[in-house]
Amino acid sequence: MSELSIMCDESGKWGKLSEYYLITLVFHDQSDDVGTHIAKYEAHLGNAGLPDIPFHAGPLLNGHGDYEGMPMRERKRLLVAFLTLVRNMPFTYVTFVHKKSEFNDNRQRFEAQLKRDLADYLLSHLERFQTYGTVKVYYDNGQQVVTDALKSSISYALSKEAIVYRETCVRDYRLEQSADLLCTLELTAVKYAANTQTATDLKIFGNARAFKMNYLKAVRKKLRS
Repeated sequence: MSELSIMCDESGKWGKLSEYYLITLVFHDQSDDVGTHIAKYEAHLGNAGLPDIPFHAGPLLNGHGDYEGMPMRERKRLLVAFLTLVRNMPFTYVTFVHKKSEFNDNRQRFEAQLKRDLADYLLSHLERFQTYGTVKVYYDNGQQVVTDALKSSISYALSKEAIVYRETCVRDYRLEQSADLLCTLELTAVKYAANTQTATDLKIFGNARAFKMNYLKAVRKKLRS
């Protein structure tokens, strides 16, 4: 029987100042090869003189963590290189966007909505998911609200025997890193649409039109309704 991997990433934290909360799920049929694309990406980094840093969008955009002291030009080259990998790898994704103010600081309401979102999506694609003998869900368990929503909604919508939960780290899996990039790009799209883009957004992506043409359009081809 075939296997499906679901990689999860989120943007925003409950109780923090972030205005939006996003959850991105990346779906990968494990029979579809990603190794060839990853090998080409890593070879490109070596040929271009770029460091093979495990991709993490937030630190890259802001020059923090592993990207501390790295010139913006080099960070943008790393971003474009990883975007090319994401465009080429065989997977689909979906993102759920919530404006935190709509829940009036009620965490229980938000968690209930998130569980409904995930369960409704899984049930609406139930025939597809039932073709897989095993569904492996990868999440680093960074936030309890996400962990609880994932376990509750997937157990409700799918056979529990088909579920394998595995903790992961963004450094270990290129597909998890892809979920990180997609979540960041979807958040950036929300900010451009609301005209709340930051100075960093403009420096990295350009104006709204440039962002849509050069970044968002490329990944939205993988968006699954």
